[in-house]
Amino acid sequence: MERNTHTIAPRLIAIDMDGTLLGDTGQVSPRNLAALRAAQSAGVEVVVATGRRHSFAMRVLRPLALHHASALVSSNGTVTRTLGHADPAAGIASELIARNHLPAATARWLCSHLGEYRNALVLTFDRVGPDGDDTRGALVVEHLDQLTASISRWMEVNSPYIARVVPIELALESAPDDASSSQSNAPIQAMLCGTIERMRAAEARLLEHPGVIASGHPSGRSGNSPAPQNPGAPFMTASSSWVGENEAEPILALHRTDYPARDLSILDILPAGCSKGAAILSLAASRGIQANEILAIGDNWNDVSMLDAAGSAVLMDNAPDDLKELAHERGWRIGPSNLDDGVAAAIESALGVSVA
Repeated sequence: MERNTHTIAPRLIAIDMDGTLLGDTGQVSPRNLAALRAAQSAGVEVVVATGRRHSFAMRVLRPLALHHASALVSSNGTVTRTLGHADPAAGIASELIARNHLPAATARWLCSHLGEYRNALVLTFDRVGPDGDDTRGALVVEHLDQLTASISRWMEVNSPYIARVVPIELALESAPDDASSSQSNAPIQAMLCGTIERMRAAEARLLEHPGVIASGHPSGRSGNSPAPQNPGAPFMTASSSWVGENEAEPILALHRTDYPARDLSILDILPAGCSKGAAILSLAASRGIQANEILAIGDNWNDVSMLDAAGSAVLMDNAPDDLKELAHERGWRIGPSNLDDGVAAAIESALGVSVA
């Protein structure tokens, strides 16, 4: 089945970062950058959609000098901002477009329910200052050893922003139970990191509850549906019973990213209804762009929601093998790997140009 084919020239191109736009050095290649600029020159909106939080993504994107109004979807879809100007002196600051939070009651339930997996837990807060950087406490952990063993480089790079809080629930004391989108003291997501086997077990534990869904991979729904009608409802009571009006109403969505070569899996835990795909569709609608005018490019399970949402989809050749099988089932094209400028190849094909 060839559902996602280039029959319509894209007006918006959504691109994942790690493993897609970036090479193994964590940088954008000259050819990929030339392709991004060619797309923008052709009037195509270029949107980067990443699991990274905003300021961590901007470390790479800021020097590229892409158009200041281009959007960055970060934290797997919970936050959307414009890039702003590469030079803060120009006075064009990043603009917040959309942001979602986890209700504190939900986050507290999550912490208590994880049990032995608490030592792999990170809570993320959207605390971006006027300079575009985060403050300490943007990342909160209870334990350091397990996370350092799993993602040592990430922990090192982000050490200025990590606060250790014991117990971790203390970081939620001032957060609202109703997940008001204006509250910066509520988390935007939680994250678990560890070996693939251990994260599968953690995922299975969370999915035992009907309010938790798996977004983007065959164990759950695609995650492109709107957020629940009552996202502020407490997730669980002290007796661990569901207190929403509809016991099947999802409150949390799991987004998995696998790195088989490193035996590493990252499980992002977001408010239900939040995903890269949902954020891209919302942004496109605000721009008057239809889903069939979107090209999505990604490499991992957390990209499935936007690959599904787009009229055209390209999966990188460096994607996990089981995801490639899904690509064949859903009619996505398999493009070159991130080491072979797969993003540039996809954009060149879509625009009918060559930037090599």
